Amino acid sequence: MRLLSFSFLLIGLYTNAQILPERERAAVVDEILADRFNNLLPELMDKSDIDMWVVISREYNEDPVLRTMLPSTWLNARRRTILVFYRNKSKNTIEKLAIARYNVGKNIVSAWDKEKQPDQWKRLIEIIEERNPKTIGLNTSTHFNIADGLVKTDHDEFMTYLPSKFQKRITSAEKLAVAWIETRTASEMVIYDQLVTITHDIIAEAFSSKVITPGITTTTDVEWWMRQKVTDMGLETWFHPSVDVQRSENKIGNHLYAFSNRPEDMVILPGDLLHCDFGITYLRLNTDCQELAYVLKPREKDAPAYLKKALKDMNRVQDIFTGNFQAGKTGNEVLLKSLKEGKSEGLRPAIYTHPLGLYGHSAGTTLGMWDSQGGVPGDGDYPLQYNTVYAIEGNTMVNIKEWKRDVRMMFEEAGFYGKDGFRYVNGRQTELLLIPRNQGHLED
Repeated sequence: MRLLSFSFLLIGLYTNAQILPERERAAVVDEILADRFNNLLPELMDKSDIDMWVVISREYNEDPVLRTMLPSTWLNARRRTILVFYRNKSKNTIEKLAIARYNVGKNIVSAWDKEKQPDQWKRLIEIIEERNPKTIGLNTSTHFNIADGLVKTDHDEFMTYLPSKFQKRITSAEKLAVAWIETRTASEMVIYDQLVTITHDIIAEAFSSKVITPGITTTTDVEWWMRQKVTDMGLETWFHPSVDVQRSENKIGNHLYAFSNRPEDMVILPGDLLHCDFGITYLRLNTDCQELAYVLKPREKDAPAYLKKALKDMNRVQDIFTGNFQAGKTGNEVLLKSLKEGKSEGLRPAIYTHPLGLYGHSAGTTLGMWDSQGGVPGDGDYPLQYNTVYAIEGNTMVNIKEWKRDVRMMFEEAGFYGKDGFRYVNGRQTELLLIPRNQGHLED
């Protein structure tokens, strides 16, 4: 697949650089979408053995897949929007049609003249009959919420109009919908590198003396600073940032930091181990990142050796896990193998990695959940695919004798899996960020 021609790809989109204005963002989004429709979609339809894909939505109740197909100037579907993608493999063509009153951007042309055929459903049936597809894919799915966007009303009305001979050709478009959502193009990966850089830079600034004054600043203060920073940059976040503390003077963390029960508004103190969970949305892609920082005590110049060793244990869990990525292996297979290997080395790992891309918690291979370390039925049985991005997320528990307690070393970094293997999109944390002296760095 070709790379985009836009000069924006040569512009470093860092925190101190200009974020693209809306008009230029729209041009990028639309060119990426054209590339995906013309070059990626035919391949995915052939692979899933679906020659017609029908996607139906109504305004403000959009199918999650359809939302990713709308042009930059469409913020929602209009009235009832019906998209039809027809793949003729023998002719190597793909039609992109809208049974709607308007063209859906430049990629999908209107195929409905209401003056000639007043009934939208009847026009859809005419399109189907004219092409006589072998299979008609609809977005229904038991395990993948993003691929289950066809609502009951639209399904029932469609089936009322559809002739019986075509009803026998209806199939779930789950595999096609998941593949559309999870597969990243070469152009998108160029952008992704820049998005992750922005994310890392915001975290580095948040975990610095510019934002944190020990003894005064609270974890909630930092969370809202991050949220405001994103807004001030003209970006968005798909979840509210979280910041939490582990320290020696209390028992916080012995309950394993249940994700629904983190302490709030804690005053940050010297000697604290800070953790954040943060992500941004930009150019229709999402990031999700967790990093750790240490607040230096008076006269300290570096983090304690025991915390630095704990971070190396964290990196080892990552290496074991990503080293087991293999196309065709299910998420559950990779998860269980990685946990077994980590424990055999004396580590105490937990892995809860999810697909990342057009959505933050996206569709695709799920590799554990924080409360499902024995495997995830359904999503976890889905095989690993090439050209996919994951939030490599998990932790390892480390006993800190000096603190007389366990500490959870949490991680999350965007990682790309392709035919050349696994790589981090833009590095990973290999040193603790230091406050006030911020000298942490990322490994390539």
